Amino acid sequence: MAKLKLGEDEELDKKRRTIMNSEKVAEALNNVSNNLEGEVIDIVNDSIRSLEKIETVDEKYNKKLIELKNIYYEVQELSRDICNMKEDVYFNEEERNEIEERLDEIYSLKRKYGNTIEDILKYKEKLEIEINRIENIDEENKKIKDKITKIETEMNKICCITTKMRKDYSLILNEKINKELAELEMKNSRFNAKVIEDEKFTSNGKSYVEFVITTNLGEDEKSLSKIASGGEMSRIMLAIKTVLSDVDEVPVLIFDEIDTGISGKAANSVGMKLRKIAQKHQVIIITHLASIAAKGEHNYYIYKEVENNKTNTKVKLLSEKETIEEIARIASGEITDISISHAKELRSKSVA
Repeated sequence: MAKLKLGEDEELDKKRRTIMNSEKVAEALNNVSNNLEGEVIDIVNDSIRSLEKIETVDEKYNKKLIELKNIYYEVQELSRDICNMKEDVYFNEEERNEIEERLDEIYSLKRKYGNTIEDILKYKEKLEIEINRIENIDEENKKIKDKITKIETEMNKICCITTKMRKDYSLILNEKINKELAELEMKNSRFNAKVIEDEKFTSNGKSYVEFVITTNLGEDEKSLSKIASGGEMSRIMLAIKTVLSDVDEVPVLIFDEIDTGISGKAANSVGMKLRKIAQKHQVIIITHLASIAAKGEHNYYIYKEVENNKTNTKVKLLSEKETIEEIARIASGEITDISISHAKELRSKSVA
């Protein structure tokens, strides 16, 4: 197929219409010429011969003979003019057929590849690019492999730096968290931010960090997710959150059973750490220890009531007076002048 050109379909369609008009004109002129040179001339000629036989009978017949001869000459001249016009009309049936075939090809291409020649040429260009790519696939593969190798080299350098930074900071993190755990009555626990190297690239590089811990001497390290005790988990999270309080963006922290198995100095330490974290986060704690409850900015009392044979859990925001009474109750089991005095002392030291 010949190369397509922009606007070729419009140009060919215009030529086709011109040829079709020429064909129509040629056909009409040919029909007129045949009639004039054939029947019309013969009929006029026969009529002249008939009138010649009677032209001497009466002058009127002679006049009509003269008029008819003039018509004869005019028809001859008209016939010559029509013949000349026929010669001026250009019509080539072979060219018309070629144009029709070419237009059929273009319309077929439009049905397959686009509504315009411009669309077809764009598709052709796209195919040529793809063919060129396929023909040069080995060269393309080499370029891509070289590019991948270069990128991997750079990524490996970055991953090495990242892994080293993780290992360096994990030592600092481990030291700080283990110090916090000791103050939370978990002296035998050892936290470890374990940096594990990998052979494959991930979104985190070629290493990742797993938090593991041993809570008792002689035990193997376990993932934090496998710590059974809720109280231990709460204190471990408290230690982690205390160390990370300046950079942690979690808005709300909830601690449950954080006071399990601790008392005295450890309970006071837990309370102080919670107070520190609460400066930058919303902290919610469920506690049964007076020294921890005393450090709360707002205290709520959770209790159950039976109404219509149905048990409902309710939460009440305590006033300062009610807070002191509740601290006194959970400290000594009953509200007395001594327990109230002790509760006031705990409260004054905690919220000062």
